[in-house]
Amino acid sequence: MALKERIYSVLTVSSTEKFTSSLSSVLRENRFFPVKTVLSVSQAKRAMLERDYDIVIVNSPLPDDFGIKLAIDVCNEKNSVALVFVKADVYPQTYSKVSEFGVLTLPKPTSPQMVAQALDFVCATRERLRRYEKTVSSVKDKMEEIRTVNRAKWLLIDVLKMSEEDAHRYIEKQAMDRCLTKSEIARNIINTYK
Repeated sequence: MALKERIYSVLTVSSTEKFTSSLSSVLRENRFFPVKTVLSVSQAKRAMLERDYDIVIVNSPLPDDFGIKLAIDVCNEKNSVALVFVKADVYPQTYSKVSEFGVLTLPKPTSPQMVAQALDFVCATRERLRRYEKTVSSVKDKMEEIRTVNRAKWLLIDVLKMSEEDAHRYIEKQAMDRCLTKSEIARNIINTYK
């Protein structure tokens, strides 16, 4: 699926209607859906407990906080990308605080074209995170498979008095003969001898 065909969920955190309405003109429904808008950091935290969002856009400052910690937390704890809008006079300090965490920052006021370009960067970053998530998931699955097979091998060694090499060969041969994965064979062994 091409990047332009993907649809991204968005959480907008802004206490001003003007910002929300100007942003909605750039957040086209064929690319960004659903788009939820909340007014404060506390509402944003509640919304993120209910579901995950691909993109979190923060219009700083907010009534209950500046919003920077929220953006950093989003990048550290969620598989989301954060985009923060700050006043031009605090942009340099804000950028230096948040850039190391992967938070994208734009000074305001800004043009719709700049916002659209920033959203393209945000979408590209989200895709990079998706690939990373798949890699991490694959590594976790492989590690779990290794743990399961090792546990089964130690059961065969302990219960059937096989050598480690024989236990390993037994699991591999059973997997080939029965057209199953080593993990499935290992789970069967664990269920039989535990």
